[in-house]
Order: sequence, then C-alpha cells, then structure tokens
Amino acid sequence: MASFQKRGKTWQYTISRYVDGKLKPIRKGGFRTKKEAMEAAAEVEYMLKKGMVMQVKDVGFAEYFENWAHLYKNGKHKNTFKRYLNSVETVKQYFKDIPIQKITRQTYQEFLNWYGEGRSKETVRKLNTHIRSCVKDAIDDGLITIDFTRKAEFNASKQPKKSSEKHLNFMDSLRLYRYLMKKVKTANTNTPHLLLLALVSGMRYGELVGLTRDCFDFENNTIYIYRAWDYKDGEGFIDLKNTSSERRIGIDPMVMKIFKEHFENNQPTYNGIVFFRPTKSKTLTSEAANKALKKMLDELNIETKISMHGLRHTHASVLLYKGVSIQSVSKRLGHASIETTYDYYTHIIKELEERDEKVAVNLYAVNV
Repeated sequence: MASFQKRGKTWQYTISRYVDGKLKPIRKGGFRTKKEAMEAAAEVEYMLKKGMVMQVKDVGFAEYFENWAHLYKNGKHKNTFKRYLNSVETVKQYFKDIPIQKITRQTYQEFLNWYGEGRSKETVRKLNTHIRSCVKDAIDDGLITIDFTRKAEFNASKQPKKSSEKHLNFMDSLRLYRYLMKKVKTANTNTPHLLLLALVSGMRYGELVGLTRDCFDFENNTIYIYRAWDYKDGEGFIDLKNTSSERRIGIDPMVMKIFKEHFENNQPTYNGIVFFRPTKSKTLTSEAANKALKKMLDELNIETKISMHGLRHTHASVLLYKGVSIQSVSKRLGHASIETTYDYYTHIIKELEERDEKVAVNLYAVNV
C-alpha cells in the first residue's frame, strides 16, 4: 500500500515492502502533483506484483549512462560511439551525482530546455534519442519504473537550417558540376577532384578520403566503397558506418576518365590513398574542403552555402528530383534502412508527391 506526502513544493510516494522479513520501503519524490506521484506508485506496485525485483539503492544517472554507453555502444562506428560519449559528458555536467531514481519528467524537461539554449531542435532531439535508449534499459534493469523521457519537448533557441539550405537545387548543382569539370584540369591540387566526386557520388566524407586506387574500376565505371578513413584523428582506416555502407556505385564516365588520367600522371601515395596529404590526418581535412567549397560557391554567385555533407544531400535530392526511386537512393547512399532516407529527405519527397499528384489529376485531360 502506498502513502503520499508533500515535501515542500513536490510530492513523494512511499510503498511498504518487506524483504526477507525486514521492512524496506520504496520511496521516490520530486513529483509536481499528487496525481503524478499516485500514477508512479501504481506502476511500481503493478511491477512488484509481477515479481519484478526493484533496485532500492540509488545509482547516479551519469554513472549508469556512462557504463551503459561503454557496454552497449562501444561496438558502434567510432564516430557514433564518440557522439554517445559526448552525450554522457553533457549529462555529467548537468546532473552531476544525482541518482537516476530522483529524476522526474519535470527535471528532465528542465535539462532539455537548458541544453537547447543556443542549439537547434534537431541537436536536442539527438541527445534525447541517446538518453531514451539508456532509460529504457534502466527500466528493464529495475532501477526505475517511469520513462521520464516520454513526451519530452525539444525546445531550442537556434533555428535549424531550412531544408533548401542543406542542398543545392538542380540548376545550381549543374553550374557547380560544370565549374569543377573545368577546375580539375588546371588546379595544382586534387581538392577539386574531391569536390567533384562528392557531388556525383553522394559519398560520406570519411568514405571519400578513405578511397584508394584499387577502389576504382575504370572498365565498368564504378567505385567500390568498403572502408573509410579516420580523417579527424588520422589513426588509419576504419569500418564503414553500417553494413549497408559497403557498396559498389556507378560513376559518371567523364568523371572516371578524369581520375584515370590523374592516376596516370601522378605516383601512388601513402597506402594508395587518393586524397593523401602529408599532415597528421593524412588526408585533406573536412575544414579545408568546406573552405574550398565555399570559395567556389562565392565565385559562382550561388547564394545557398553548403558544406561537404551538403554535397551528399545535393546528390540525393537531385536523384529524387530526377525520378530515381527512394529505394535506389537509399542503397546508393549506403543508408542502414530506407526509413533513414525518408527521414532525411521528407521535404523533397513531399514536393515530388505534390508534382505527381498534379500528373495523376490531369492523366487523361489531354485526350478529352
């Protein structure tokens, strides 16, 4: 049987429980209303009736989250694991030694609001995704009974980029393509080659700088993507983001011809890396590539300023615009699932649906 007490401005529940003949009650406070405390207590009592063992001893939220990340996410792609560790540091900074049992939906929402200052809603959402996975396991482990991430609001002070600002439209991408096709013939570095290949392939940056000469099949005009390069720390080749990322994609024959001539006129570099640089990272950094891209967009008077990752979005968006199926785009990009492609390019898909709807409505109009 549960009892309820008001402590200051919040409510606490106490559930009587005997373990091995000794009284070991379960208490939790911090609820805004008595109703919230009663709902939480009812959930605990229900789980106790089902025979679930409840952990009474407090466990620090940050401590549990960090252990959980190392246990379940260490096998993820290196960059993905780093993002989880960044989320752990954020939780440490805010919650410090506060037990996970003491966190309520209200205190968690206050945390998200704090984190959202100066950040976009998408950034807040990604942090919540990491924490929500951890919290679900904490419930399964019997540490807590309530998912305090449920119905969380992603408030943020920084406006995210508009969908149109993340990629170039078809005409601007065509102008950039023609510009790069000329630039590769006169440039004294292979940076234009990198930008050109990014535009026509849609590869991730790590995949691009991880390319070696053996990846290029000039007979069939394809590139085999089977590993990436750790361009941030320069520690060598790393696994691709997911199993679907290993793929063979067709490339513009004229672009392949440019690379064939480039290889014939230049000696192989360190490990055969195509975009090698004699620096700590061993390759062209993403910062340098973004800077070069921005300069070219300025020279072309293209108002939309995108990053290297924006070239990947541009490639996918143009494919969809040209009528390529979402399944084929997903496979070409190396997405883990088609749902990922839908999430990233919903804005483009909606535009195409509106265009297709007009075609459907006027399907037989010309024959009337």
